[in-house]
Amino acid sequence: MRLRPLPPEKVIKVLEKVGFQKERQEGSHVILKHPDSRVTIVPVHKGEDIGKGLLRKIIKDARLSREEFLKFV
Repeated sequence: MRLRPLPPEKVIKVLEKVGFQKERQEGSHVILKHPDSRVTIVPVHKGEDIGKGLLRKIIKDARLSREEFLKFV
């Protein structure tokens, strides 16, 4: 399965499934933290999907493989 643009709500749900929790929100950016101290930021802009490039960055920050991430999409 290929990486494709996703709505920010879907990205946040996937990250929560792998153990991340919403720590706080600063403006349109949701900061998620994992109990083992991994942190990633997901921008939430109404009506806009997260593009492939930013999605790769979020996956990298979360220290997940693309396959691990796509398993929960």
